[in-house]
Amino acid sequence: MASGRARGAPVIGAAARAAAARVVGAVVEHGQSLDAALAPVLGGISADDAPLCKELSYGTLRYEPRLAWFADRLLRQPLPGIARDVHALLLVGLYQLDLLGTPPHVAVSTTVEACRRLRQDWACALVNGTLRNFERNQTSLRTEAEASPVARFAHPQWMIEAARKDFPGNWQALLAANNARPPMTLRVNLQSTSRELYLRRLAAAGIPAAATVHSRCGVTLAAPLAVSSLPGFEDGQVSVQDEAAQLAAPLLDPLPGQRVLDACAAPGGKTAHLLEAFPRVGELLAVDADERRLVRLRSTLARLSLGARVRTGSALEPQSWWDGRVFERILLDAPCSATGVIRRHPDIKALRRPSDIQTLADMQRRALEALWPLLARGGKLLYSTCSVFPEENHLTVQEFLAATPDATEAGIAADWGRAAPAGRQVLPGEDNMDGFFYALLVKH
Repeated sequence: MASGRARGAPVIGAAARAAAARVVGAVVEHGQSLDAALAPVLGGISADDAPLCKELSYGTLRYEPRLAWFADRLLRQPLPGIARDVHALLLVGLYQLDLLGTPPHVAVSTTVEACRRLRQDWACALVNGTLRNFERNQTSLRTEAEASPVARFAHPQWMIEAARKDFPGNWQALLAANNARPPMTLRVNLQSTSRELYLRRLAAAGIPAAATVHSRCGVTLAAPLAVSSLPGFEDGQVSVQDEAAQLAAPLLDPLPGQRVLDACAAPGGKTAHLLEAFPRVGELLAVDADERRLVRLRSTLARLSLGARVRTGSALEPQSWWDGRVFERILLDAPCSATGVIRRHPDIKALRRPSDIQTLADMQRRALEALWPLLARGGKLLYSTCSVFPEENHLTVQEFLAATPDATEAGIAADWGRAAPAGRQVLPGEDNMDGFFYALLVKH
């Protein structure tokens, strides 16, 4: 504990560290998503502590495989099950020392005080000793970590092996991109303004930004900021959306008067982009199985003054919501492993399991089979995921094409990503984009 502190006086930052440990524990030990774990915790701490809590939560989960590797070597024996929140706090402390650059005396003293706030006074000496041991031996520990792929790349071993197998020439860059902080990219509503005018408006507000490479309506900020600080956000002039996700609408390219289905629509970014980019579509039906996520979709459409029919329903069971009229365009943004957006959702490293991939691939194939009868002859279906695994991407598409005589692939001529055996793959970090897969199918 820092010397000179009055007995009983609060330690600045201890509450944020204790809160971050609760978040990390909820994800790693109890399988909650980061978003679900973080929201109630942020509601219980001060606004001053919230930014540090978020930094420690995201950062610790981003590097959790590496930090857990250090913890295993520093602890003389594994902590008992009842002390897993102490283990989570140790990871938060190690993140500060190994990667965040927090002064050691601050990291150690405030993390020990956080242990008290977690009502784990018995573990204060253990936390203090473990973190100081890392501080003393960090050079040798980091050298040893270079020999461990899990510690070096901060990914589960199975993800490392999959990346090496599927992308032998790019696997290290892919893993490094997953560990990078993601950019904040915007989609300018071209029905309201032009990208050039919006860039000028950002510059006038002192917000550095640049046009995206492949999306004609994208803008990437030099540094993230709150959406409340974005000029024109509340007026619907701009939305937050990664550039790779902005590629969907122009690929689907609906014609005036055509009927469009967005089959897994929530939270609504692609739905909104379709309506902004193609305001003369005949009708857009947005369907999603999660009613709670549809609340966000409706809110997005209202902010942007856009209109769409919104229904609760599963892409696997269209008979529960389809009115029997075919669609000329269908977007299937399929539920997936989200391994292309780990940089935005680092909890995926802790939550995803190898067995999930085939389970998801089976569901994606069934969704394609269920939606195909809804597509008009001559119509197009755009299949997309934010995954990098071939099992969910081109292998799923190839299996569907082989079993569906009236389906063919329409090639995607593009200067982004890379051609896959079917469709096109963007890897995380390429041109500063998230990892996405697209395949365009035509019914004949």
